[in-house]
Amino acid sequence: MRISFDGATNRLPRTVWLLGLVSLFMDTSSELIHALLPVYMTTVLGLSVLSVGVVEGIAEATASMLKVVSGVWSDRIGSRKWLAVTGYGLSALTKPLFPLASGAGEVIAARFIDRIGKGIRGAPRDALVADATPPELRNAAYGLRQSLDTVGATLGPLAAIVLLALYADNLRLVLWFGVIPAVIAVAILAFGVREPRRDTLQIAAAKANGKGVDWRAARGLPPAFWQVVGLAALSTVARLTEAFLVLRGDQVGVSVLWIALVTLVLSLTYALSAYPVGVLAARWGRKRLFGLGLAVLAASMLLLGGVLPLGMPGFWLGVALWGLHMGLTQGLLSAAVAETAPPALRGTAFGLFHLTIGLMQLLAAIGAGWLWQAIGSGALFTLAAALALLCLPVLWLWLQENPPST
Repeated sequence: MRISFDGATNRLPRTVWLLGLVSLFMDTSSELIHALLPVYMTTVLGLSVLSVGVVEGIAEATASMLKVVSGVWSDRIGSRKWLAVTGYGLSALTKPLFPLASGAGEVIAARFIDRIGKGIRGAPRDALVADATPPELRNAAYGLRQSLDTVGATLGPLAAIVLLALYADNLRLVLWFGVIPAVIAVAILAFGVREPRRDTLQIAAAKANGKGVDWRAARGLPPAFWQVVGLAALSTVARLTEAFLVLRGDQVGVSVLWIALVTLVLSLTYALSAYPVGVLAARWGRKRLFGLGLAVLAASMLLLGGVLPLGMPGFWLGVALWGLHMGLTQGLLSAAVAETAPPALRGTAFGLFHLTIGLMQLLAAIGAGWLWQAIGSGALFTLAAALALLCLPVLWLWLQENPPST
């Protein structure tokens, strides 16, 4: 694929495409399984909404904490690919545990191990995209990787719906199909991706900081990076988590057979928007598109909460807008991290970025689970809409525009 910037024509590197395909296959596997888990945990295993929030929040926070460690190590050892292979491989090994599980403890354990794998792979993979891509193509590169990742998140729940219909709601059998794309993802990464050579001076600079995880390395990250992190943290709290959209669908009357459509709809709008947004950012600027993303998130929360009384169509529109918000914001944040972090500290920067998001997801998930039970789901989504709008002043103060492309 070619992308034009003011008359110049550039091609995204092969590494970016392959990493996008790795994300596509792994997300197909994960979302085939995870699209059914929130309802499965509440209706079959008997867990409360607060318990689901705690499990989801701690799982994501665990993954994010590990991203710091893997990101730092990818800077210091001079290799990112094999850390990513380890993380993807660990996640692939957990997929058979879901259909083999006989109780809540085993499902929760598999969920945590899967998130550990995600934690190991996330920062090295994102830094690898930056290493392989020239600066003027990074918005598009992260948009493409995010789009392909989300195509997988679309195919997963779609496959779950089809397989549940074909196999008469045999959930355990359907979960086994999640193993196949996970294995394909690991094979593409291990045998197809070639890691770009990093400047020896960059590697030496990273190694000079020490052999362990040294938090003092964060001092080398500029204020612009921390501003991006702060904006990401605030918007993450406002967004809640995907699990609450699935639970809201169950609450408003979406049947178990069709509950995976929630993930399908949001993933489809995410996939269709992330790459075009990355391309448009070079012309329109990040602030404008990210601001639009926050406004879309606020509208989504109001629809999901029933404040805008459109019934079931309003619920599905709210889900679609949630996915559009992700497409308008997540790739831009990754590109901003890559742009503001020194090359020698890119892995560390992505690790800290993901750690912050994970901690905010933990806060949002536990808080949302408690508020759901204390004040009701409608009030919860309304509060989230207000938080999204409060992020707009922070956006204009903190997020820098793209530098001119060369």
